[in-house]
Amino acid sequence: MYRPTNLLDRSSQERLGSSAKLMRLDVLLPTLDRAVLLERALVALLTAPIPKGLSVFITVINNRCTDRTADVVGQLMDAYPGRLRMIFERRRGKSRALNSGLAATDGDLVGMIDDDEVIDPEWFRVIYQAFQDQTLDFAGGPYLPDWGATPPHWVPTEYLAVLGAADSGTAAIDYSKDFPGILKGGNAVIRRRVLNRVGRYAEYLGPSGHARLLSCEDEDMYHRLLKHGARGRYLPSLLIYHHVSVQRLSPVYYRRWCFWRGVSRGLMDRAHRLPVPYLAGIPRFLHGRAARGLVRLVASRLRREPWEQGFAEELPLWDLAGYAWGRHVYTLARFSPVGSRRKLADPRAPADREVDTNIQTS
Repeated sequence: MYRPTNLLDRSSQERLGSSAKLMRLDVLLPTLDRAVLLERALVALLTAPIPKGLSVFITVINNRCTDRTADVVGQLMDAYPGRLRMIFERRRGKSRALNSGLAATDGDLVGMIDDDEVIDPEWFRVIYQAFQDQTLDFAGGPYLPDWGATPPHWVPTEYLAVLGAADSGTAAIDYSKDFPGILKGGNAVIRRRVLNRVGRYAEYLGPSGHARLLSCEDEDMYHRLLKHGARGRYLPSLLIYHHVSVQRLSPVYYRRWCFWRGVSRGLMDRAHRLPVPYLAGIPRFLHGRAARGLVRLVASRLRREPWEQGFAEELPLWDLAGYAWGRHVYTLARFSPVGSRRKLADPRAPADREVDTNIQTS
């Protein structure tokens, strides 16, 4: 197994790597009951041009699917022999699925996309060119929405993350504490030697089935990458297109998403406390944002305005409620990382757990 080096003391002379060495990219694609969208994602990966000098292998992690996922993957393995395989992670959760994929692969680079995304045809070329720089440890890029339906007029522009849209501009820029965003987990490429050092994904975070909309597994990973001195770069040309389903375009989904993101950040607060003033164990700015939203929401209702005009003001209340629940209440629950009856492994431990030996290959 590769022995990671100290990320902080590499010489700048390493900046230009040898182009003679074959660069190996493992693409991990966790999936749960999205056979139709998964097929689109895989076809895009399998038909995108691969530059000379780059080797690409795709691993689908079947997270206990109950639909036609196995049939879809099997048909594509027959059509594209030697290009992909499927492994099984029976414990529900995106982070668990990713960790299984990490343990089952050994490429120099690890790329991650979601099953409701389609890569841009230039995705592999952008990765290959970027990682010629041997001092680059990770890279990410924009999410462009692929609308499954016409977005309603009430969709708040400041909450586009609910829809899986993220765009930090048209300029390439290094990730840092000043970067306006994070490394999003559905469009990320990380060197394996860095992952070996930083550790696997936190399994108490991230989507875990249909009931809980937990998230922030990528945010936790991003904080740890920066903490370990890893160098990352936002690449505007590293594009993916994210399918926005009709189900997301509802007020109920927005409320649930904001609440569960708050829960996730409340849980994550124990490991990554924000450098801001706190009130009652919660960042003070969340209280202020919720209070201002409540005042504007009440004023809108008193003026008898349509509900759509005050909807954006309601969402900070769900953010605050979720954060409080995650910080003070959810930590007592079964799946909590703290004081749990069912102890989870250290999320920062190396990804060396054995995975299900029931592996489907071509």
